[in-house]
Amino acid sequence: MSVDPPGDEPSVSRLLAGRMVSRLQRGGGARRLQDAAVQLLQQQQDLCSLLREVSTPDRCSQTGEQRAAAPGGLTASLLECELRRQAAALGVPVTVLSVKMILERLTEITAPGGQEDDGRELLTSSQRVQLCVLLESSRALVSQGALCPKLLWQEYRRDQKLLKLEVLNQLHCSSFLSLKYVLESDDGVRVWLVSRLKALCSWTPPQGEEETKQVQLRVLSTVGGVLVGCGFELNSEPAAPDQRRTSLLCCSLLDEMLFWLLDTVDESPTSQSSGAGAGLWIQIFDASLCGASASAEAVQRFFTHSLTQALTYKPRLTVSDAVTLQSDWTFVKADPLLMSLFRKLAVIFSVELLLRHLQEVLETHEVNWKHVLCFLSTLLVYNPLAPPSLRELLSRLLTSAFEGYDPEHMITSFLLARQGALEGAGIFSSYSDWFKMSFGGSSGFHASSKKSLVFLLKFLSDLVPFEPPQYLKVHILHPPFVPVKHRSLLMEYISLAKTRLADLKESVEDMGLYEDVSGAGGASGSTQPQGQAVQDVEKAVSLFENTGRISATVMEASIFRRPYFLTRFLPALLKPRVLPVKADARMSLIESLKKAEKIPAAQYSSYVESCSRQRQQDRSVVCLDAADDPLEVLKVQLQEFRGLVVDGDDGDMMAQLSRISHTLCVVFPGRPDDLTEKTVLKVHVDAPLSSELHVKVINMILRNFCQCTLDASRANPPNKQNLWASRFVSVLLGNTQLTCSLTHRLWDLFHNQASSLGAAHVLGLAAFAVHLHLHASSCHGALVQLVPDILPKPLPVGEAVGAALVCSSHSDMLFCVRFCVSAVCYGICRGDSQQDHVPSSFYKKLLYLIPRLMPEARRTSVPAEGSVGESQEKNLWSSATDAGATWRTSARRLWRHKAFQQLHNTPQYQLSFSDWLVNELRVQRAEDFLSDPERQEYQQWACLELFLPGAGGQGGCGGDMRILCSQLLDAVMDQQLKWSLKNLHQRARSTGTCLPDIMSRLQEFVYEQEVTGLSDVCDFLFDFISRRCSSTASGVSPPTVGWALGLQHTLSTWNRVLLALPPRLLVKLKAEGGRTTLDVTAMTQHVNQHQRRVCSPAGLMSSHLTSHLLRGVLSASVSCGRPREEVNTAWTQISVHCPLLLISAVRWWECVSPVLSSLWTRVCDGERLPEQLQLVSDSRLWALSVARCLSPTPPMPPAPPLLLACSLHGAWRGRGGGHQSFGPALNVLRPERVSQDRQVLVFLLFLCVNDHLSTLLCLQEKSDEESLSLFSDLLSVLVDSSDWLLIFKSSEQGVYQSVTMVTSDEFTRLMPWAFYSLLLQQSGELLHRALRCPGFLPAAVLCYVRLLQLVLDGHAPASEEQVDPSQTLSRAKSFLLRAISQTPALSSAQRRRLESQCADVDPEVAAALCVQLSAPSLSPEMDFL
Repeated sequence: MSVDPPGDEPSVSRLLAGRMVSRLQRGGGARRLQDAAVQLLQQQQDLCSLLREVSTPDRCSQTGEQRAAAPGGLTASLLECELRRQAAALGVPVTVLSVKMILERLTEITAPGGQEDDGRELLTSSQRVQLCVLLESSRALVSQGALCPKLLWQEYRRDQKLLKLEVLNQLHCSSFLSLKYVLESDDGVRVWLVSRLKALCSWTPPQGEEETKQVQLRVLSTVGGVLVGCGFELNSEPAAPDQRRTSLLCCSLLDEMLFWLLDTVDESPTSQSSGAGAGLWIQIFDASLCGASASAEAVQRFFTHSLTQALTYKPRLTVSDAVTLQSDWTFVKADPLLMSLFRKLAVIFSVELLLRHLQEVLETHEVNWKHVLCFLSTLLVYNPLAPPSLRELLSRLLTSAFEGYDPEHMITSFLLARQGALEGAGIFSSYSDWFKMSFGGSSGFHASSKKSLVFLLKFLSDLVPFEPPQYLKVHILHPPFVPVKHRSLLMEYISLAKTRLADLKESVEDMGLYEDVSGAGGASGSTQPQGQAVQDVEKAVSLFENTGRISATVMEASIFRRPYFLTRFLPALLKPRVLPVKADARMSLIESLKKAEKIPAAQYSSYVESCSRQRQQDRSVVCLDAADDPLEVLKVQLQEFRGLVVDGDDGDMMAQLSRISHTLCVVFPGRPDDLTEKTVLKVHVDAPLSSELHVKVINMILRNFCQCTLDASRANPPNKQNLWASRFVSVLLGNTQLTCSLTHRLWDLFHNQASSLGAAHVLGLAAFAVHLHLHASSCHGALVQLVPDILPKPLPVGEAVGAALVCSSHSDMLFCVRFCVSAVCYGICRGDSQQDHVPSSFYKKLLYLIPRLMPEARRTSVPAEGSVGESQEKNLWSSATDAGATWRTSARRLWRHKAFQQLHNTPQYQLSFSDWLVNELRVQRAEDFLSDPERQEYQQWACLELFLPGAGGQGGCGGDMRILCSQLLDAVMDQQLKWSLKNLHQRARSTGTCLPDIMSRLQEFVYEQEVTGLSDVCDFLFDFISRRCSSTASGVSPPTVGWALGLQHTLSTWNRVLLALPPRLLVKLKAEGGRTTLDVTAMTQHVNQHQRRVCSPAGLMSSHLTSHLLRGVLSASVSCGRPREEVNTAWTQISVHCPLLLISAVRWWECVSPVLSSLWTRVCDGERLPEQLQLVSDSRLWALSVARCLSPTPPMPPAPPLLLACSLHGAWRGRGGGHQSFGPALNVLRPERVSQDRQVLVFLLFLCVNDHLSTLLCLQEKSDEESLSLFSDLLSVLVDSSDWLLIFKSSEQGVYQSVTMVTSDEFTRLMPWAFYSLLLQQSGELLHRALRCPGFLPAAVLCYVRLLQLVLDGHAPASEEQVDPSQTLSRAKSFLLRAISQTPALSSAQRRRLESQCADVDPEVAAALCVQLSAPSLSPEMDFL
């Protein structure tokens, strides 16, 4: 006997499998083994464990010998023996005990395994296997008489609230308990079975569980089959009452599921999940699925019953509704679920049987017309035998209708016929054909008597108010047959129908001859009359070509629809064209109609003449065949136009331009796709042209224009040439798509391929650009918006193209000057009015480039070459077109030309200093035409000799150096902001612009102002930045995020400029009583007004800026008689009026001190720093001693409290020990006795609060625990004094007023938030002491009101580490209410003041103040005491 490992308890199966074989082999029989096993079970197993073990599916792991030696019957026998033994011991029936045991195991198996199994309608695969094994064991117990299935169901039904249908299905399929018994015995089955079926249909198995999907369908089909079998099976013998009750119950259950499905169809557009569930239930309508539990006859009865129920479910729509809405119930538009249901129900029946049943339902029930017509559409679409059967049904209905004058049969036949027609001609006859076949002849259903005719016309008249227009048109165009003597009856109906069409704004006359008017929604309104006439002509020509005869429809229209035939059909048929040599089908049809005298003679003659003129026009075009390559056609046309430029007359030239325009419209047929406005074209300059053909055409056009320009220039100067160029450009710009492509190509040539253009190209393109400018000024053509946004706004084509001329490198400048010289020469020589012909942008580029590239042009006076005359213009143009002349020669002659000089007097042609700065800042220093010394010389000349003395009205500075420096500063500040530097000149930015050179000029001129003493540079600089900041904030109230970012960007740029200027210029010198003193007012005001708003972190300037400002103070003091005294005085003023600079100096003293000491040593012969600055070092040393708790502690330096507090703050920040308390260090100070100590600690508390807000807003990586610890230590020392409350009350700060000049306005606004967020984290004892502090309650109420306003305005801080603002507000309110309840009564004046603060924002707090703080008074009038 083997021994199991310790702790591994042997199971029954292992015992049986391991020992059974050997004992049976030795003999002794199964009886001894069974007795031994029972004895073992009595000692170690209970019933639940035993059942769990024998029902565990592990027999598959046994070997074949073990399975043969240990059959399943042995374990069942053991289980049965143990059940009987325990039942006898307990005195209960064995069936009761076995039911209890089976139910416990069943509950254990079906219990959810976790959250993922909640809501699961089916078992998992493992649960399913365990359930099968359990049922196998249960069947064995049933066979041995130890288990009653019916008792088991009763107990299971009583214990389970939500039954799983899979368990019921397993009981049924394993023959343990039939579903039929459940239906017969369970009174509540109606309630739970339908809900379980809906839940199972609506449940979707998890992804990947294919077996579960099959089980789901199998369960539904099994339950559905049993319900069908029980509900619709017929017996030969009379049914018992219980059986009839069960049958009715099953029918009712199936009806409920069907009604649920139909309701889902109505809701499916808004509930897709329900639609999927209903679609699953549709699967049970399958004979193969139900056949296992129901006979074929039962299935047919079930399908017939279900079809009837579907057709009659909720008959809410009237016949008039059906007439109006029928077009929305076609097969295509109806719900797929409904169509799928009808298809399933119809599949086992013949068409004749279905239509007969439909007729029976229509005659005996109130029906749902939507379902009826959808069912008919399904039948017609899926069954090819349905259309002829439907025609037979319609014939029977009409016959019955006219025999009994029954309007119900009549409307039924019309609805069914229209429904078939709505499915299209491929499925059923059109409505017009059916109507003509039924009523259009003398053999129609209505032709037997006058009474029948009256019945038909009255029926049609009654339908008129509800009829869609397409059916009214059919009745009018194809009226029913009426004998002549009764024609008036028909005309009454037609008049009524036409009136109705007029109300619907529909016209019968505009209907096409072959228009399908029986389609859904009235197709006649979908096509314009002219377009419909063209379609009719094409149809008529096609029919004539196939049959050789004129269509009967056309012949009828020539008689009965003569207005349409004459005004629509014939003009479309007789459209002028080039007639072919051999007559085609269209010509043959026209000749046949002419012979039939259907075409008026005058109209036919006009048609023949128009065709003749069309042929003559087409013969005059060089391109005879429409299939010719448009590129070759255009090439020939342009060559012919070139020949007409010099010698041709205007008529030939205009005709040729017309042909060119026509060919261009073939290549560029439409408008651009991307239009921002009606006349604004977007041109994507970064993307290549979309078509290679477009590129070739544009190149051909530009090349031809350049050749024409050279040809014309050789013959005549520009002013003697005809208008060929202007007309040519007008033709090009008349096509918007061509304009976009042309602009794109010119931009690419000028911006990227300028170096590849020869002299002829430059001359021709320059003339082309001039004419682009002329066209824009005379015709106000389309504007161009370049993409990306290179230009600030849409510009005319000429100016947009001119913007591509950059001056950033040597090669760019040479091409630009050559191009602009050619353009300006052409414009001057073109006409008398140079202002109309010379683009100002090209002229300004020459004003910038010629002096820069040609030093001789910088002379102040340029001798003009006499008066403007024909000979001078001819010489000017000859120099521009002379192949041997250099660009310098042409530029020099143009520069000296009198007309060129005269243009400079016109405002629009004047180059301003700001324009010059923009151009200069675009130049690449590494690729400049000038060397560094040459560039410096040129810039100094331009600034000092050209623009400084120039008049302000002409773009100069009027001799004012302040204006010059101001514009230099503006240019430097805008260098990174302007669109031109941001987008247009990417290359310039990559290698470096001339910004350093402009900065050098700025330094030179600013220092020149300081040296000459003509103006106060300090005031000038700070006034300038104040103006810039004001312009940034102009129109913005209240400040927005965009305004704050703009201000921050402006000041960041300004600080870089400020650091490049000598620090000496930042401090003003003032002469008083013969003595020179320092005036730091302007500097401190600048720091307080502007720098404090953009500090990052708040309350601290950068070390570079701090050092620069202090260096300015020391440098300026050298100009005073007593430098040391002036520095001390200035530092004292800074300590009082500029706390931000003081705090920054202390914070960066380790970096700043060596710089200041070195500077002071140089200027004052080795002296030490002035005493006030030395106090900073002394205060820092004292703070370090205090922080390290050194003994004895050195005495406190005689420094301002804020300076000492900053020093302590710096020592606290730099101390070691991590989170050690700062409390012992604070014990050195005695705030309760010494006011200065108290002020130092209050300022230190403010710095701590500032750290807390910085951490909160800036999301710094460091934790806020240190500042919170310091706050607690400081509050424990200051809590008994009311001074610490003053830093949170901006209006009552007194000696602490300077804290408002340290941080930004945002931080000041957030002080109430800091008050509560820090206070609420303190200990209860500390809070209790704070409540006793004088003035605490008024401060707390004020902070709460402002905190509430912050939250309401949405300005409360939010970060990942902080709680929700509303939560902080709620805690603050609770704390305030507790504080109110613990505060002694106040005087009525104090209470009223606090109540007035809270009354409008929080009535609850105001009420608490009123109730808690009201002191009982015997004489209220004396409360003022």
